[in-house]
Amino acid sequence: MPLGAAFDDNVRAGAGEPSTATVGVAARIRPVPGVATSDFSPRGSERTTDVSASNVTAGNANANGAMTPLPQGFSVHVANMGVKDETDDFVIIASDGPAVGAGVFTQSRFAGPSVNLSRRSVADGNVRAFVVVSKNANVANGRVGVENADEVLRGVATAIGCNPYEVVLASTGVIGRPYPMDRIRAHLTGLRYPFDGTDARRAAIGMMTTDTVPKIASAVVGEGPARVVGIAKGVGMMEPDMATLITLFCTDARLSPGELRPIFKTAMDKSFNCLSVDTDTSTSDTAAIMANGRAGFVERTEFATALEQVALSLTKQIARDGEGATKMIEVTVDRSRDDEQAKRVAKSIVNSPLVKTAVHGADPNWGRVAMAIGKCQTDTDISPDRVVIRFGSQEVYPTPLDESGLALLEQYMRGADVRIHVSLMTGNSSSTVYGCDLSDGYVRINADYTT
Repeated sequence: MPLGAAFDDNVRAGAGEPSTATVGVAARIRPVPGVATSDFSPRGSERTTDVSASNVTAGNANANGAMTPLPQGFSVHVANMGVKDETDDFVIIASDGPAVGAGVFTQSRFAGPSVNLSRRSVADGNVRAFVVVSKNANVANGRVGVENADEVLRGVATAIGCNPYEVVLASTGVIGRPYPMDRIRAHLTGLRYPFDGTDARRAAIGMMTTDTVPKIASAVVGEGPARVVGIAKGVGMMEPDMATLITLFCTDARLSPGELRPIFKTAMDKSFNCLSVDTDTSTSDTAAIMANGRAGFVERTEFATALEQVALSLTKQIARDGEGATKMIEVTVDRSRDDEQAKRVAKSIVNSPLVKTAVHGADPNWGRVAMAIGKCQTDTDISPDRVVIRFGSQEVYPTPLDESGLALLEQYMRGADVRIHVSLMTGNSSSTVYGCDLSDGYVRINADYTT
């Protein structure tokens, strides 16, 4: 599985949305003969089925949106330390009492000190705080980088009164540049706890690098009062393993580490591990969760559902805000031999530069989807004679469209969300993955990143 885990047994773990987002599992759509406007999903619509997501609220699509309060017992500190510029670059989210935690991290062989130290921090399941340093990844800086990261952990732990091993550190930004420790030390020395902030939105903004909008989602667990709040950043160097991705979750539900770990792993596998912007794996990917139990015990399946919905909403927000992106691409592959085959083929499609550029240009060139399927050369049970390809709900292969049908398809592809649906006819499994189009904006952002 692409996303690494950091549990005590070292097991491997597998532009913004509207104010209220409906998220869920892509509906299974059958081929529809002929062409009609209704064959295509309306711009920006969400087809949903067996997961109810009316419970999920996504953060506003601009930095001036309404406050999203953290769950009971959590507070936040956000500041500018001068890591790169005058924007916020330092975030702490702390629990006011003991909390259990879990985390999953990049599998990159160039993983940074923040990842390695945080693996240690979640190993025994006790976590009191998340710390994020943005605009500097602190990767590939040798022993100095490790010592600097450890100093940050110890400074935060001293301020909030916990063990450094209970602090999870995430860093994101340019690789190969040490932390500006003189500025960081000055800020850590002045930290005063408890923090008076409770707005998750401020934390989401403080993590941003090339993101254009903060990414927040929340859900009530069952009938409440327990809540799950998640924030995320990341728009490039993005294919789990996870991405230049940081995503942090807080809940006031009461769970044990043994209960939280498998639920969190499954939620990440169903969401962020189904995301790709540009196929590049970051050195700094971090996903972590804290549960402080302030709202009491919850029904485990209800908690799992709420967490998965929040994670999926954040996944889609990231896909829509991919570097230079103008559209989200959602690829569902079904009728596959197994889940792995479905995901492999779906990733081949969503990662194809030719598919991405066709979507960007609203070019209904389904042949590029066929090409991407054909690249999965080890899947010898895939036969062109049985494969069905659809855009939206409209079949484009093997049943061809006439000129009027192609015109309608081009109109559909001008929308904000483009859905590609492939049936392999090799079995009964399925997978849905998310990505974005490829524009000249992506090239400009990454050509000038360090300057």
